[in-house]
Amino acid sequence: MDFVDEVTLEVVGGDGGNGCVAFRREKFVPLGGPSGGDGGRGGSLILEAHDRMTTLLDLRFRKVVRAERGEDGRGKDQFGKAGADVRIEVPVGTQVYDDESGALLADLDSAGAEFVAAKGGRGGRGNIKFATPYDRAPRRAEAGKPGERRKIRLELKLLADVGVVGFPNVGKSTFIATVSRARPKVADYPFTTLVPNLGVVSLGVDRTFVIADIPGIIEGASEGAGLGLRFLKHVERTRVLLHMISVDPDPKRDPIIDFDTLMTELERFDARLLERPMIVTVSKLDLPEAQEAFDRVKVELEERGYQVFGVSSATRTGVEPVLLALESILKQPADA
Repeated sequence: MDFVDEVTLEVVGGDGGNGCVAFRREKFVPLGGPSGGDGGRGGSLILEAHDRMTTLLDLRFRKVVRAERGEDGRGKDQFGKAGADVRIEVPVGTQVYDDESGALLADLDSAGAEFVAAKGGRGGRGNIKFATPYDRAPRRAEAGKPGERRKIRLELKLLADVGVVGFPNVGKSTFIATVSRARPKVADYPFTTLVPNLGVVSLGVDRTFVIADIPGIIEGASEGAGLGLRFLKHVERTRVLLHMISVDPDPKRDPIIDFDTLMTELERFDARLLERPMIVTVSKLDLPEAQEAFDRVKVELEERGYQVFGVSSATRTGVEPVLLALESILKQPADA
């Protein structure tokens, strides 16, 4: 399935039905009076968040979505039927922006959350409503009001408890596949992961949390380099960051420099991300050079106040302590 996290859509509420001009013509009722009913209101277009959805793929090729028009009023005091509302299901975590002004209109951050993106127009009044003691046979009615029309941008920001960040090819996807049932693509070249992957970690009964693999971030990502801003935004919703580093075969690469580079990119994107709880892991611990690097990285980063773990997803070495540490942080109050 394609991962689509941003779409632009024109939404149009249904027009209200027109009011009716009519008069009673029954036998033996010579002064029947007005009998034109009101038009029905137009349908509204409503966005509704559902946790069973994970992408905006269904809306990718829909340019305009219209709600139903209200029926016109009729004679014999009959009001027009209201237009049916149109409900569009979107993933939890979808934000709704006005495409022209860029203003945030709604943040659908929980299952069942709704937002009326385009209201239907009000139905016009029939001539029943215009009768007065001085004008008992009005010959006027109102036209229905047009429905609201606007262009919106839907932007999905994944909701996950833990976000796994790191340079490309440091073992994030392998770690996700090891601790959950998620099955991201795993290969020995950079940018294997081109879309975020979500997995549910289970440590026992009622001990679960959601973990997200954020595609590889590189130097300059906050300015659009690599996969750039497209996936950095998904880090914003996570409560804890799991920063994964590894030993690169290139002698010019250094785990500490990689760590500092990625921290700089996070800060440039949103300085508040540095305030999030963070755990650091050195991956691929089954490799001899990784063990050597782990000892050095652990000393230096623990001096900066970080928890540092060594893991090997291939052998599951060190995986359990990392998960327990993440669970411990998640149990703390959000503002702790």
